[in-house]
Amino acid sequence: MPRHVRKGDTVIVTTGSAKGQTGTILRVDTKHDRVFIKGVNLVTRHMRPTRINPQGGIVTKEAPIHISNVSPVVDGKASRVRFTTKPSGEKVRVAVKGGKELGTIRKASR
Repeated sequence: MPRHVRKGDTVIVTTGSAKGQTGTILRVDTKHDRVFIKGVNLVTRHMRPTRINPQGGIVTKEAPIHISNVSPVVDGKASRVRFTTKPSGEKVRVAVKGGKELGTIRKASR
């Protein structure tokens, strides 16, 4: 099943404790259907000193959010995504609100 968001997309969180926050997708975990969004859903971890990190300390990093709880931002608002195929055979993601093209899924075959 194609994903409605990709790495680098600007998205808004639609449900949960981070509702209404926007950010850029850093990573998509397709196996677990989760996304990591820059500056959203931050968690604090107390790290034990190791050889790699001899100082240890407190580290703040992004926690994953389920992919169904985010939507791409189009003109400042959340929008659903539609997949369309152009006459050239190229498959693209299109925002339902406004019809803006969000990106190409599959290039046109020769």
